[in-house]
Amino acid sequence: MKVFGSDNYSGVHPAVLERLAKVNSEHAVAYGDDPVTAEAIEVLRRHVGPDCDIRFCFNGTGANIVGLSALLAPWDGVVCANNAHINTDECGAAEHMASIKLYTVPAEVDGKLTPELIAPILDAYQGFEHARQPKVVSISNVTEYGTVYTPGELRALCDYAHSRGLLVHCDGARLANAALSSGVPIAAITSEVGLDALTFGGTKNALMGGEAVVVFNTRHHSGLWQLRKMNAQLASKMRFVAAQFTALYEGDLWRECAGNANARAKQFVAGLKGLGVTPIYSPDANEIFAILPDPIREPLMERFHFYEWESVPGAVRWVCSWDTTAEEVDGFLAALKDALDALPD
Repeated sequence: MKVFGSDNYSGVHPAVLERLAKVNSEHAVAYGDDPVTAEAIEVLRRHVGPDCDIRFCFNGTGANIVGLSALLAPWDGVVCANNAHINTDECGAAEHMASIKLYTVPAEVDGKLTPELIAPILDAYQGFEHARQPKVVSISNVTEYGTVYTPGELRALCDYAHSRGLLVHCDGARLANAALSSGVPIAAITSEVGLDALTFGGTKNALMGGEAVVVFNTRHHSGLWQLRKMNAQLASKMRFVAAQFTALYEGDLWRECAGNANARAKQFVAGLKGLGVTPIYSPDANEIFAILPDPIREPLMERFHFYEWESVPGAVRWVCSWDTTAEEVDGFLAALKDALDALPD
């Protein structure tokens, strides 16, 4: 049974499995010094720009730590939304593994950071000898509320951060969904708006497992190659991580996969609105948040396996995946309609 709990639950696209089987036929030099990894790096550079350092990692938490560490000195800190994944869902890994100080900012309206939201943190701590110095602004795109930054919003945030001497990192676990939602190439929401580092997601978009850390403007001399090893993210048989990205991004497969997830979410939202259920945040990509009445929430969660969203009482989250079908969305909507109709007046 396919469910709406997370796009992490989905399977692996057959084309990715086929590519893995292909690279499994021979031996290759370990730790990424192989032609399969070199090919994948060039494939990704066609999407994010040539002036960057790209390193593959096992998972998103590790990739975030590696990418952030590449931009920070020991006395620096990171400004992020209070709902950011690095703050709420990575078990304190940034603090534990990399000694990163997180300065959190309320972003309750739509999950997005703006110059106006981060300015008070910068005013309070920049130049203050007794505090870690804010050095990096870290955002998520898609955000933790399912919203998507426009290229203009990203440019404004990057320009402001740079004017204050800060760098900008993006947790792009659902980057493909964000690009398709905005109707722009990936470069238009990464290198072209001024990002300094990026966690380039793959696992949530049909890969077996793998993320890429991208540091733009290699003049930063980030030490990325050593930081990956120090943070236990260097795969010995690197080609099996890298080959997945080639399969997904050498052509339009990434568009197909993320596009289906976004399209099924739009279908989902249309059906919800037809039943009088309105999303609590703008459903820009493949995540939907809404409030369900108490009597029907748990039975539907048990049947279709999705999660409560604890930030808002009574709210839940649904996530559509690359392999979610229109029939599966219709099946849930029909069950929701029956449940709503059965509620007492």
